[in-house]
Amino acid sequence: MKSLSRRILVFAVLLTGPTTLHAVELKALETDQLRLIYFDPTETYLAPYAARCFTNSLASQKTRFGFDPEGKITVLMKDFSDYGNAAAGAVPRNTLLVDIAPVSFAYETFAPSERMFTLMNHELVHVATMDQATSTDRAFRKIFGGKVAPVAEHPESILYSYLTAPRTATPRWYLEGSAVFMETWMAGGLGRAQGAYDEMVFRSMVRDNAHFYDPLGLVSEGSRIDFQVGVNAYLYGSRFISYLAHEYSPEKVIQWLTRPEGSERYYSKQFEQVFDKPLEQGWAEWIAFEKQFQQANLEAIRQYPTTEYRDVTSQGLGSVSRAYLDPETRTLYAGLRYPGVVAHLAALSLEDGKIQRLQDIKSPLLYQVTSLAFDANTQTLFYTSDNQAFRDLLALDLKTGKQRTLLKDARIGEMVLNPADRSLWGVRQANGLATLVRIPAPYTEWQQVRTLSYGELMYDLDISPDGSLLSSSFGAVDGDQSLRIYQVDSLLAGEFEPLASQDFGSAAPEGFVFAPGGRQLYGSSYFTGVSNIFRYDLDSKSLDGMSNAETGFFRPLPVDENTLLVMRYSGKGFLPALIDIKVLEDLSPITFLGAQVAEKHPVVREWSVPSPASVPLDTLVTSDDVYSPLGEMSLESIYPVLQGYKDTTAVGMHARFSDPISMHGLEITASYSVDGSLESDERTHARILYENMGFSADMRYNYADFYDLFGPTKTSLKGHSLTLGYERPLIYDKPRRMDFSSEISYYGGLDRVPYFQDVDATFDKMTSGQLSLAYENVNRSLGSVDEEKGFKWETVIGANSVNNNLIPFGYARLDAGFELPVKHTSLWLRSFAGAANGDSADPFANFYFGGFGNNYVDHREIKRYREPFAMPGFQINEIGGPRFAKSILEVNLPPVLFKQAGTPGFFSTWARPAVFATALVTDTDSVRSTYRNVGFQVDFQMFVLSRLEMTLSVGAARGYSDDQRGEDEFMLSLKIL
Repeated sequence: MKSLSRRILVFAVLLTGPTTLHAVELKALETDQLRLIYFDPTETYLAPYAARCFTNSLASQKTRFGFDPEGKITVLMKDFSDYGNAAAGAVPRNTLLVDIAPVSFAYETFAPSERMFTLMNHELVHVATMDQATSTDRAFRKIFGGKVAPVAEHPESILYSYLTAPRTATPRWYLEGSAVFMETWMAGGLGRAQGAYDEMVFRSMVRDNAHFYDPLGLVSEGSRIDFQVGVNAYLYGSRFISYLAHEYSPEKVIQWLTRPEGSERYYSKQFEQVFDKPLEQGWAEWIAFEKQFQQANLEAIRQYPTTEYRDVTSQGLGSVSRAYLDPETRTLYAGLRYPGVVAHLAALSLEDGKIQRLQDIKSPLLYQVTSLAFDANTQTLFYTSDNQAFRDLLALDLKTGKQRTLLKDARIGEMVLNPADRSLWGVRQANGLATLVRIPAPYTEWQQVRTLSYGELMYDLDISPDGSLLSSSFGAVDGDQSLRIYQVDSLLAGEFEPLASQDFGSAAPEGFVFAPGGRQLYGSSYFTGVSNIFRYDLDSKSLDGMSNAETGFFRPLPVDENTLLVMRYSGKGFLPALIDIKVLEDLSPITFLGAQVAEKHPVVREWSVPSPASVPLDTLVTSDDVYSPLGEMSLESIYPVLQGYKDTTAVGMHARFSDPISMHGLEITASYSVDGSLESDERTHARILYENMGFSADMRYNYADFYDLFGPTKTSLKGHSLTLGYERPLIYDKPRRMDFSSEISYYGGLDRVPYFQDVDATFDKMTSGQLSLAYENVNRSLGSVDEEKGFKWETVIGANSVNNNLIPFGYARLDAGFELPVKHTSLWLRSFAGAANGDSADPFANFYFGGFGNNYVDHREIKRYREPFAMPGFQINEIGGPRFAKSILEVNLPPVLFKQAGTPGFFSTWARPAVFATALVTDTDSVRSTYRNVGFQVDFQMFVLSRLEMTLSVGAARGYSDDQRGEDEFMLSLKIL
């Protein structure tokens, strides 16, 4: 939850600004089972409705799962993104985070029902499936003071977490699949368990004889090489669970998902108990069923002639934004996002299919990539960055290749250019409401046209060639979708009555654009269960089918009077293809697996959640007042720990206190070394750490650390210390960020220099302070396992005060990375330099280098050889000097992805190799020494109990000193979490 505190800080300080911070405060609406935290006054209007949605959903969880939470569930509503989303956790407390912005309906990957209703249903299923407990689980929770969160600092917590909340140890496909399945029927059948997109994905796989992942392959390779990455967890999980409901009954599914007395702790063992077969066998039987099911759907589609298409390129483009065609050059412009290449704007030639990369897109969306508009007259592309936060509006001049930022944090998307006056139109998101806006040239400010009511959404805008009409897909609060056409002049006059409207029911009308004549529009819809192209005629108010696709056609663009360019779905993403303009008389509907479930087991129709309006909230609310995090602090958990101090073993206890959203945190650890060889004043160890919104106070006495049991790097420290620290982000604009941090420390009773383990201290007291400024702007492509391009820098200045001597010091680093032609391969140059002003014989006035720095069991950075004071091929702290310069040349090679490497409870997903060479120069009293090394490191990502990440690293390096061969160093390290 530390990241949550950081995000609240970012919102409060960076987004509202320090001068207006007093105008925004956190409030908490509470009932017996809910603590709804929201920002007042911007979210106050939404809090009662959100509370009603929560109350209804929780009642449904009780009915279906028998779930009755211990204590209140905390829900934090926030507006940190232009697209709605949510997340849930059950450890250490039951918590929901809800982004209140409207969701994206792209390709119908989200249910068309009202978003707060859907999100509450989905996330509370997560809480219910993870938090259910038997009497044994509850006994352990009582012993440990609550549910234990696994933390790297105390890896014993992994065992304690499994004892207190075993059903959190489940793969993502299990969690998302169960939530999607349940949310669909809680919404009366609206959801991805009855979704046309999911049907299309698996229908396409069967048509193309594509590989189906088993449970192990899905969580390893399946979440890396596919353009949909983590979304595969939703696709496979919900499909598998729907199959189980169809074949065995929804009641059997519920039995698997619950945790009654006598049930198995681990999800796969519980599957075997319920279904009387191993999970792997059940999965294989589903795949066989799926192939037969989708083959029948393909045969149904083929009852009528399927539409012939001509692919423009054979390369799958992954996710594709709205595209624009320049008819003069026959060039297609779009935003692309596919594995191996950073998301970018691209130009694709319709003549030869060649793709030109134009400009990288910062923070792209998974499916929509970016919001894009095109001015053919000025050859300008308008697009958005920061699409997963607050969107910026930028312009790219295609003639010069130069880009400029037009509006920062404008939060405007769904853009289209009005060719009549060159104004941009779009939809702005703020405080959960969508606003239709106009941005006149030169695009430095936006004008409000219409703010919609909560739950209403305009998307996929287009404007007729003469600039007189605006079309929009429109989502109503009840989930109904329609295509609406407005007169631009009427909109500017404040009127919002459409000129024409076409109802699509719960099927979204997507990507409708005007034909050159301005009286017809082409778009797509899953009207028959398959996404086909339709034409809407403004004069006759008629809707005609224009394709019969086996997979799905999207985002049509008229090329000429006889041809449409469409985006054809494939397993490699979307492919631009050409089809003939031809009206079809008949289209055959397909069968939905969800519909088959409801027909065979009508009980799911009884799972609908009542209207939120039915909740008598006024009688349930116990308070609605300012949220006081200090007043809400309570014990999270307390448990025994094992620690290392120097070469001894210590046993003790660790306790953590916090408020429900971890704005305040207090950790207390105390232990005692059982080795009698230690002096009596060194056997007791303690640490008290307090953190609040960037401020920290860290008090230590004979500091001990678990990982000192597994050297060679040791952090345990004799004596006592107090460190006061403060950090805050100065820029938080992912992937661009700048962080400021400061700390001042006092040490007493020292026997070594605090930061260098093998350097004896000449004095036992020291005061030290430092300031740090760090900046990064790095990027990576879809499916990567490491940063692939960009740069970072950090500057640290400080001073040590020892024996009344002040020793100033400072050092800096600069990392620059470049993509190489092979996918997921990068070259990095990492440079460091530093100096301390003091007596070179004084250990407090020197920097020390040596070793990889990894322990055999560790919890810090994996690639420690990148750190300033690492130097593989030499002993730890072997090299010293008051001045230094250092450079590392590093090549990160493509990762090796594993389909089958382990079991569902313990498996490896990838191996990541890297090679490096380092040069280090130290300068001591005009004596300059040179050191070099060459080495490699291979990291194996692994998961324990399905979700707990571990990394096994193997490395070796050879050091050289003054043209002489140094040492060979071998490194083996297991990183915990």
